[in-house]
Amino acid sequence: MRLSQSVSSVLLLATASIAQAASSWSFDEGLVSIAARKGADGVKEKLNAKTPLSKPISLGSSDALKVALTAKDNGKGKRPHQLFVVLKDKDSGLEAPFPLTTKESGKAVVQITQKDIPVQLLVATKPLEVSIVIGSFGSAQAYNSRVFDVQIKTDPTAPAPSYEKPVRYGPKPEIHHIFRADPQSPPKIISLFFAAAVVATVPALFLAWLILGANVNHLSKAISAAPLSHASFFGSIVAMEFVFFMYYTSWNLFQMLPVAGVVGVVTVLSGTKALGEVQSRRLAGER
Repeated sequence: MRLSQSVSSVLLLATASIAQAASSWSFDEGLVSIAARKGADGVKEKLNAKTPLSKPISLGSSDALKVALTAKDNGKGKRPHQLFVVLKDKDSGLEAPFPLTTKESGKAVVQITQKDIPVQLLVATKPLEVSIVIGSFGSAQAYNSRVFDVQIKTDPTAPAPSYEKPVRYGPKPEIHHIFRADPQSPPKIISLFFAAAVVATVPALFLAWLILGANVNHLSKAISAAPLSHASFFGSIVAMEFVFFMYYTSWNLFQMLPVAGVVGVVTVLSGTKALGEVQSRRLAGER
């Protein structure tokens, strides 16, 4: 009893394996033809699902390559989910698929001209591999096999197709940066002109003080009341002008900013006390 059950199990597994192996896609009634231009003989060759053609087929610039077949699932004509003729460059591995127009009975056909073929394949020096791909939903094994080769013959009188390889991600040549030259100072004549204009404002300042009635007698009172504050305030203003002069002539920005920051702090602290002293005298009625 156990022996009969074991034999039955083995037979069932073998039958299932054979059925699964036999269920696969293929094609029959395959035919490839070249519809040549007027005055030239066409080409017709039968296609075999197991053995590719021994010689490549030539496709001229005005020719049309036609592939017709009947797709079959386990020997029965049937429309698959996918049915393509694929052209492949042997060197680069680039492929171009062409879907076949398929009926419910499995009969399919496609027509290809050089206008339909990508330029990357037109410039190939070797014959292109032509494969047929058949597949669908279900457990049936798909079909993908080379059936023949095609040699592209371009028109010698027409410009040769050109192709530039796309930019790919990868190492590039080293880039050497060329930085622009350091900024130059303006011409000396312009600098002298504006320096003279600034110096000319000093007499104008003293003249304005005389016209407005500035009281110089308070200078001694201010210095005696807050000598350090007034001296520091005036000195910080002169020092700031010196900082700007050095920045203009030789210093860079990183040399000028720290010094300007220190001088600015002195100006604020001393100026607050110095101007506060002036305010106190004015509030006392002194003019």
